[in-house]
Amino acid sequence: MQHRIVVLGAGYAGAFSAGYLARQLHSDDFEITVVNAESDFVERLRLHQLAAGHDLRHRPLAEVFAGTGIRLRVARVTDVDAAHRTVTVADGERIDRLEYDTLLYTLGSTAADHGVPGVDQYAFHVAARPSALRLRVRLDELGEDGRVLVVGGNLTAIEAATEIAEARPGLRVGLATSSELGGWLGPKARRHLLRAFDRFGITIHEHTTIERVEQTAVVAGDGTVLDSDATVWAAGFAVHPIAAASGLAVEANGQITVDRQMRSVSHPDVYAAGDSVFVIGENGHPLPMSCASAGYTAIQATATIIGDRTGRKIKATTLTYYGNHISLGRKDAIYQLVDGEARSKPGALRGRPAARVKSAIVAASGWAISHPTLGKPSHNYRSAAARELSPELVAR
Repeated sequence: MQHRIVVLGAGYAGAFSAGYLARQLHSDDFEITVVNAESDFVERLRLHQLAAGHDLRHRPLAEVFAGTGIRLRVARVTDVDAAHRTVTVADGERIDRLEYDTLLYTLGSTAADHGVPGVDQYAFHVAARPSALRLRVRLDELGEDGRVLVVGGNLTAIEAATEIAEARPGLRVGLATSSELGGWLGPKARRHLLRAFDRFGITIHEHTTIERVEQTAVVAGDGTVLDSDATVWAAGFAVHPIAAASGLAVEANGQITVDRQMRSVSHPDVYAAGDSVFVIGENGHPLPMSCASAGYTAIQATATIIGDRTGRKIKATTLTYYGNHISLGRKDAIYQLVDGEARSKPGALRGRPAARVKSAIVAASGWAISHPTLGKPSHNYRSAAARELSPELVAR
């Protein structure tokens, strides 16, 4: 009987992991199923570009995984029962329960509303494609005359504000942050950031905590009302509550608690990677939710799964966070290096060179995930070709 591996989520961590496992594990012995809510691979790092009006490359997962032997199920994960090794998924009115021997949990994160009233009802975000597309429609409705307020001071907020301001120069764009914008950057990088905001005409509201979001405004903690025809909520990320409800050991924020090899500390047949996982990096601090962390944790998780299932030596992946790469529109960016304590170094790569580096990194990530059969042993090709994917598991 084949060992059943189920991968939940096909973002950067999940799609990479599934492809790598398919390359490394003999398909006669292992069955790999990927469950994802969308039929396409979504480049989350580009969703602010999609919202601003740029079209992204279409990458159907059925095509991405073609020839790998991976079984794709396009459905939402509604429940994980770690005690009984089952996953419940829903596709419209159809509800199924999948059994697994090994589970890789990579469901990622979404925008955190922090309990602020009105966020769910009135705000947009760019942490998922449906919301990014809704924001795009709203910006189209505003045309060249409207007010856009981005709430947040992190990388996503900065990228969203500058991308929208560059792509739609007629809009009046502002950013509200509870602290000092870019205060965590080195001095050179922060000066470059502020010059970019000035060039785009983005109004900055520092030390402004948002208490409520309304249809055409946000209300700050001190009572100040900031008019907004489209509020973009980018005030951090939150993981899905499925993990906490599954019986898995989780942290206070819902991230899955794992050992150094990405195994759940409570259920060793469950592994986690990406934004869903809580793990301490080499500097003694938790890895931040980021694409870079998704890469490191996915590499470690897959190495551990392969080692645990085959007896191969498990290699330790270095969990080091090197810095923050921030796009400032399409032709400008900042790459801020950090030291061993995650503090910004004085210097930073800025301008077009930084933009080219980030563009290359994002493009390479998308290309690598879209070519999971690269380097796959020929016997797996023959095995995959010899049996068709189960019709009910293939994306339609």
